[in-house]
Formats: sequence, C-alpha cells, structure tokens
Amino acid sequence: MEMEDNPNAVGSDSLNLDADGWLPSARRLPSPNSDARPPGTLIDLLVIHNISLPPGEFAGDWIDDLFLNRLDPGAHPYFVAIAPVRVSAHFLIRRDGRLTQYVSCEQRAWHAGVSVFMGRERCNDYSIGIELEGTDCIPFTSAQYCALADCTRQIRARYPAIVPERIVGHSDIAPGRKTDPGPAFDWGRYLKGVVS
Repeated sequence: MEMEDNPNAVGSDSLNLDADGWLPSARRLPSPNSDARPPGTLIDLLVIHNISLPPGEFAGDWIDDLFLNRLDPGAHPYFVAIAPVRVSAHFLIRRDGRLTQYVSCEQRAWHAGVSVFMGRERCNDYSIGIELEGTDCIPFTSAQYCALADCTRQIRARYPAIVPERIVGHSDIAPGRKTDPGPAFDWGRYLKGVVS
C-alpha cells in the first residue's frame, strides 16, 4: 500500500510498525480470521480485551489455537462450544509481557463482534484489538502493563487518530454482552504509560 493511498499513514520511516502493519518485535502467527477493512477506512479506535483458556488458567497454546482455528474441542469441556468460533485479535500480551501478533494492523481482525462506539457500528472495521492474557477479576502483571503501553505507543505513532479518548474496553463497545477487560484492569496506570 502506498503511503499516499493510506489514510492512516503519517509519513515517517522511523515507525516501529512495518509498512504492512506488522510489529517486528512481536512473535508473528498469522490468523485466517481476518480480512480487508472497507476501502479508505481511518483506523481510529483501540480496544482492550482479556482472554484466558480455559477460563482462569494461564500459559499453554490454547489462545493461539483458538485464533488459528486449531483448538481441540476434546482437550477441555469449555472448548466444545468455542472451538467452531472464528475469532482473532491483532495482538496478545501474555502474563510475562510476551507479545504475539496474529493480524496486520492494516487488516480487520475479528475481535469486537457486535459493537458500537459513539453511534458507529462494526468496530472491527476501524479498530485495533489487543488481548491481555487474564480475567476480569485477577490483576494484570507489571510486564503486561509495560508491554501494553509500549505496543500502544507504537500503534498510535502509526495511527495518530487513536487519541486517548478513543482507547476503550470491549465492555465499552459491547455493553451487556462483554465485561472485559474488567475491574481488575487499571486504566489509570495504563493510560499514564501511554500519554507520558
């Protein structure tokens, strides 16, 4: 994609995201659960999620398997219902701060589902989704906050329309349906690391 054809480009070669929307410092596991954004889309929303598989358990490859459509429904009773679901996120931050990218930021990841922000539906079209390995009620780690702040700064350098007021939780765009990142997520701590 040429810079002049990209409504999100800011014209700098020093940005950490490469020209195709991948972060070189992240482990890359391309997910099939993505597609093209509508033409001319301005990426101007960042959505924070949490995920753990099985619920409340950390480590293992289950999240990768879900996003790559290879989750074994026989491996855990919880997986029976979710194995057929086709979902992804742009990024996942593990408990130890390790970062995985599944979808180019230039592409649409399937993370938000039925959603609306400030009256505008289909948040997947114009957002970037970051998953934190965790739950609504277990505190996130210092390594995760550091990695999340760093990732956010790099995303915002490439997509300056994502101002702090347009960084939200999944619960903000799908109220009543989603609760993440939940009350254990410290928004003040996170945003301080993003805007400082």
